[in-house]
Amino acid sequence: MAKKKSPSTRRKAPHVAVLAENIYEDLEAWYPILRLREAGVKVTVVGPAKGATYTSKHGYPLTADASMKSARAAQFDGVIIPGGYAPDKMRRHKEMVTLVRAIHGKGGLVASICHGPWLMAEADIVRGRKLTCVSAIKTDMVNAGATYQNKEVVVDGNLITSRTPPDLPAMMKAVLAFLGAG
Repeated sequence: MAKKKSPSTRRKAPHVAVLAENIYEDLEAWYPILRLREAGVKVTVVGPAKGATYTSKHGYPLTADASMKSARAAQFDGVIIPGGYAPDKMRRHKEMVTLVRAIHGKGGLVASICHGPWLMAEADIVRGRKLTCVSAIKTDMVNAGATYQNKEVVVDGNLITSRTPPDLPAMMKAVLAFLGAG
């Protein structure tokens, strides 16, 4: 019979920020949120304003637990950047760019899918790195100094990227492995 770990020997659950803005791709936000929670990872949705609701491309709501102005890299073990057109809005928020850059700088997970690497490029963390993304922004990533690979998931150190919703299972398998969860 396996022994239960005492509270003092249990590992603290990882804590991941999932970024929110309008026009996000439904599955690219909700699939990671649900998989992370299922694996025991603490998830905080971070948007421009705490308590504000952001809508997906198809009108599905996502409410921010924290504002981008209050979120600090020290709180998180990683960040997930959903795709859709939300990353185009996210990269215009200095605080979101700073959060992504700071999490990356401390070696935390930075995972994104679809158009998410737009925010990674704005944070200047793709130069010299391998990644994938939706084909529509491939040239943007190459021009930002990244090496594009057309694969369902690309893991380059603490950067994990995928192309589109069908790649989410592979992406989340890599994310959970990085976090040591699930």
